Amino acid sequence: MAFRFRNFFREGLPLACVATLILTSQPAQGQAPAGQTQDRARLLGGQANPVPGPNVTPSGENQAYPVAGPNESDIGKQQILKQVEEYKPFTVSVYSPFFYTTNVALVSRGEEDDVLVAPGVSLLYQPRITKTLFAQVGVVQQFFLYDRFSELNFASFDATAGLVYYLPQFHNLTLRGYYDYNRLTDIDHYKEFLVNHSIILNGEVPFAIHRAQQIYLGVALNLSFYANPDPPRRNDYSFYVGYDLALSRSFSIDASARLAVRDYYAGDRTDVSEILSLSANYRIRDWLTLSALSSFAWNESNHSVFDYNVANVGGGVALTLKF
Repeated sequence: MAFRFRNFFREGLPLACVATLILTSQPAQGQAPAGQTQDRARLLGGQANPVPGPNVTPSGENQAYPVAGPNESDIGKQQILKQVEEYKPFTVSVYSPFFYTTNVALVSRGEEDDVLVAPGVSLLYQPRITKTLFAQVGVVQQFFLYDRFSELNFASFDATAGLVYYLPQFHNLTLRGYYDYNRLTDIDHYKEFLVNHSIILNGEVPFAIHRAQQIYLGVALNLSFYANPDPPRRNDYSFYVGYDLALSRSFSIDASARLAVRDYYAGDRTDVSEILSLSANYRIRDWLTLSALSSFAWNESNHSVFDYNVANVGGGVALTLKF
């Protein structure tokens, strides 16, 4: 399974807060505030995670069921699809992306660059309830390890549970809704410095251009109902567009653009973020993928100390087993 950028709906967890105003205005020294660390986890970690669940292939097939074709409404002219493989509800992934980043602590001034690796492991169970309705339970553990700024090292743990509903009769609309528990800790003693509970809702529609190309549009809501400490807590309201191109059975290119409005509970703070992402993925085996990864982010806030720009360029390897 390739690294994909279509996991934006998993990325919108709480970031920084006005209570950390003074700290975030400083150069990258010592452990960054919990909000900035959460931002780094979602920007880098979300980009590297393999996409779970049934996915439509460029040929119009799905691992779990055939998707609606353009002739499906014409009686006697329904498309004939090739037989698909047996659905496998479990996905285990081990991956290790690496990046060069231009703004290690996501600060508005005094930016520092660095190199980091972010190894992780994920386990997803997605049993089929009906032909197009799936439950989803998963856990992800990832570590972020910096070269020069090792004091910024941290770990991120996520546990999710929810539903995924595919509606092939409505232009292959996909609806997702689930609960997400996120816990950030330091590396040395695994002491937690941020816990967040949120409900994530997402809707996405693909538009096929060709058998090997498609554009997709989506909206996502990330609603935090509890965080400790409370100041980083926020709600995210996002829109995204993406493009997939399969140049062969083994090589694909993915691009996406995302616009997010982030409304914080504390400090009368609102941010607007723009993120552009691009990846090239080469599948060596069904279980082994190499990727080139890049992303560019701009954050503007009504409190200018939270403004930042960052570019991340790197690559990664992913081993994925489905059963």
